[in-house]
Amino acid sequence: MKKSVIFVADSLDNAHKFQQVLSALDVEVAAGSSLQFKNLLVKHPGYDLVIYEVRGDVSAGVSAAEDMLVADGNGTMLVILSEEQLATFTPPARVRSDFVMRNASAAECTMRVRQLLWPGSEEAAAQCVTVDAMTINLATYQVEVAGEPLDLTYLEYALLAFLATHPGRTYSRDALLRHVW
Repeated sequence: MKKSVIFVADSLDNAHKFQQVLSALDVEVAAGSSLQFKNLLVKHPGYDLVIYEVRGDVSAGVSAAEDMLVADGNGTMLVILSEEQLATFTPPARVRSDFVMRNASAAECTMRVRQLLWPGSEEAAAQCVTVDAMTINLATYQVEVAGEPLDLTYLEYALLAFLATHPGRTYSRDALLRHVW
């Protein structure tokens, strides 16, 4: 399922940088200025992340944004702030959040957005094998087909996992017995 991001910024430099970051992540984006923030929340329910550039008083700006997210029932925010604002910045306590400096590289911004949108998925993705509608979780020995769990014996699971992790290869019966049994 595609993730949805609301991007709120009043400067073009951050808008341009995050446009590159978000387009590389293949997420749906609704963007606007701080004056349009509340309207963006109403027009795009079910968003997964708000990226919010703070201008002026950092405490008041972050607090107001946090209040709107809590009232909306969603709560994940990436705050963009300047080095001067860092001294007075207090991370939001009622929503999941992170922050990034205005002069941060696109790579750092990408990493922080990924951490907020897909927490822990880096390890989980490496432990899952997907073939069409089937997903095999190598860490938990679970198999799902089209989202439905599949009950397999251990040997059935081991054979399936072995074949799925070695695609396009042919094995004799003896080789399969050696590798799986």
